[in-house]
Amino acid sequence: MLSGIVAALLVTVAAVVASVLVHYEVAIRISRKLEYWQLALRGRFLVLFMALFGAHLAEIGLFSVALIGLQALPDTGQISGSEAVSLWDYVYMSAISYTTLGFGDLTPEGGMRLLLSAEGLIGFMLITWSASITFLQMQQHWAVGDE
Repeated sequence: MLSGIVAALLVTVAAVVASVLVHYEVAIRISRKLEYWQLALRGRFLVLFMALFGAHLAEIGLFSVALIGLQALPDTGQISGSEAVSLWDYVYMSAISYTTLGFGDLTPEGGMRLLLSAEGLIGFMLITWSASITFLQMQQHWAVGDE
């Protein structure tokens, strides 16, 4: 049982660190590219939103893979509520945790609760980080009227 908790903790820490690094890389690279490309205001925000949306999807995918990996390890829990858990069930669990919507028909058990709880917290933080990046871009470029 203790080895399952340790495994869940290690997988959780790895997924959190990886998702923060993914978000950082996308945020810094898109910010630099937007300054270099000198796009019109609509184009700037379309590129920004799509890049940040892609980062969030990648992070949800990363946590989905972590869930699948955790499921394969002994004593780390499972997802209950469905007779056969599919790939899309893992993606669904990850997405509803990341966006802090909460659980529906599927619920985590054991160490998976740790991973999904951490995903809810880091997802909220990364979503607000994206909102801050967007706000800073708006503040910088809408005041100038870069249409």
